[in-house]
Amino acid sequence: MTDSAGPGPDTRREVRPPRRMIVRAVLRIVGSGTALVTLYFLLPLDRSSTWSAVTMLVVGLVVFVGLVAFQVRSIIRSPFPGLRAVEALATSVPLFLLLFASAYVVMAAMSAGNFGGPLTHTDGLYFAVTIFSTVGFGDITAKSQAARLVVTGQMIADLVVLGLAIKIIMGAVSRRRQPGGASGVQPPEDVHR
Repeated sequence: MTDSAGPGPDTRREVRPPRRMIVRAVLRIVGSGTALVTLYFLLPLDRSSTWSAVTMLVVGLVVFVGLVAFQVRSIIRSPFPGLRAVEALATSVPLFLLLFASAYVVMAAMSAGNFGGPLTHTDGLYFAVTIFSTVGFGDITAKSQAARLVVTGQMIADLVVLGLAIKIIMGAVSRRRQPGGASGVQPPEDVHR
């Protein structure tokens, strides 16, 4: 008896998603990103109170966790988990950044001493992205204790998002790609959606 290197029933080859499915995923990414950014710039954040800022951040982070959980489930069930994972990350990360950007704009509007002056929506987004990317140019800095606590919270949450959320999403992709996937059923060789 010899071991054959040929394809057997347990051998799976990667199936590439149909072009139409890729286009739909890209359109969903662009659409959700556009909707999130538009909503962020339309919200009157500079006229909010402390409680609305805290509520918005806490509720937003709960929605973010729920979104990641939903996306992990979608990845596990998808016949093309890699494509679904890209879509998940491209939706989750902007939501996360916009939540903190919103909090920064509100905090700056409540007290000029929080960041050394008011922040526009663009300034808030710019600051949230520099914190997320760990660049920190120093042109906008947290000056008050409250602002420093929120920025510190974002830094810790950034580590969680970069570490845990990405690991969970990538784990769902690899789990789905294992023979039998999450459902025990092999993905179709030719999917036309």
